[in-house]
Amino acid sequence: MSEQRPKIVRIIARLNVGGPAKHVVWLTAGLDDFDTLLVTGSVPPGEGDMSYFAEQAGIVPHVIPEMSREISFHDITTIWKLYRLFLKEKPDLVHTHTAKAGTVGRLAGLLYRWFTLRVLIGRPRKTRFVHTYHGHIFHSYYGALKTKLFITIERALALLITDRIVVISDQQEVEINQTFRVGQPQQIKVIPLGLDLDIFRNYSSRRNRFRSELGVDQGTIVVGIVGRLADVKNHELFINVVRRYKHIKSSAQPTVRFAVIGDGPLRESLETQCRSLDLTQDVIFCGERDDPEYFYPALDIVALSSRNEGTPLTLIEAMANARPVIATRVGGVVDLLGSTVEDGVFKVCERGISVPPGDAEAYAQGLDRLIVDEELRANVAAQGHQFVQAKYPKDRLLADIRSLYDELLKPQLSAITARSAGHGVHSRV
Repeated sequence: MSEQRPKIVRIIARLNVGGPAKHVVWLTAGLDDFDTLLVTGSVPPGEGDMSYFAEQAGIVPHVIPEMSREISFHDITTIWKLYRLFLKEKPDLVHTHTAKAGTVGRLAGLLYRWFTLRVLIGRPRKTRFVHTYHGHIFHSYYGALKTKLFITIERALALLITDRIVVISDQQEVEINQTFRVGQPQQIKVIPLGLDLDIFRNYSSRRNRFRSELGVDQGTIVVGIVGRLADVKNHELFINVVRRYKHIKSSAQPTVRFAVIGDGPLRESLETQCRSLDLTQDVIFCGERDDPEYFYPALDIVALSSRNEGTPLTLIEAMANARPVIATRVGGVVDLLGSTVEDGVFKVCERGISVPPGDAEAYAQGLDRLIVDEELRANVAAQGHQFVQAKYPKDRLLADIRSLYDELLKPQLSAITARSAGHGVHSRV
């Protein structure tokens, strides 16, 4: 007979292009000592859909069409459907990812935990609830009133239903727990991202294909920015940096081209911005790509201009390909880039250059330094590559999450073991 495994329901609002979608697929596929159901919503028009990534991993998600990013009356339907799903699946643990799924999933969890006759004898359902903050919406997304409401909701959910809060960097722990006062210190668990590093092995052998598509020669420096063309990623700043860089560069510097890799609702306005600044010969809009193993090796520098981040997967992937990086100093970027080596209007760090968010002048100066200083590019790229290989392998992520689940499920695992033994089934515990 087959082994009886703990049941996990994993929830994410949508499998749109980005790190969280890959993260939940890797966990669902990789933690095969748990019986996991991945629940997701719909990807709205204008956003890239990564359902193919789940399909490639052999994962068939349970789709709740009403669940998506924006707040609406459909959320009531989503909460009810999740509650009914919990009744059917009887999960030992529910793990929510990203803000929307964290809200509707844990509200449904409140119903599931307490809406039972067993409450009358002091025995609510014992399902455990975990929420992962891949980023947060506590600044740079919405206005002051809406942001305050979301913070209040998150504080309440942390208090009422959440057994563990997973954050993906030390800096994010400071922001969420200390700055915004969400959760108690004993609830917080720092578990860095992990990714499949194998696809990036022998990256140097794949340098030429994407560069040929761009039509650039080997002497041209290609600066790439990778991500959704959405407001929080602040590509508008990146375009302004290109304009300022052109004003400060010397004629002796190499030819530089800028590649915008990704798509989204702001593409048209960003292309208009480039035309208005006479940058159409400098900036190449590449659209959505699903071949990071090819486009990262083709880049000489990887940039990030976000207003808010958790730990940006694009920088980890850049470092996995030994690409030097420059990024705004937000969220987990601080932990990725490491200690400051040189301070000034921009900071030269162990593993890249960081700049103040929103400061196009400082960003252009930092970019200029990275372009002209070939030795610096090589040094930070090597440090970044070594750091990612040591800290961000997928196997480490799986081991950390497995350990967290085992810690939370000890009573349930003992019960499962007893039930299995009673039926002649051998448990893994």
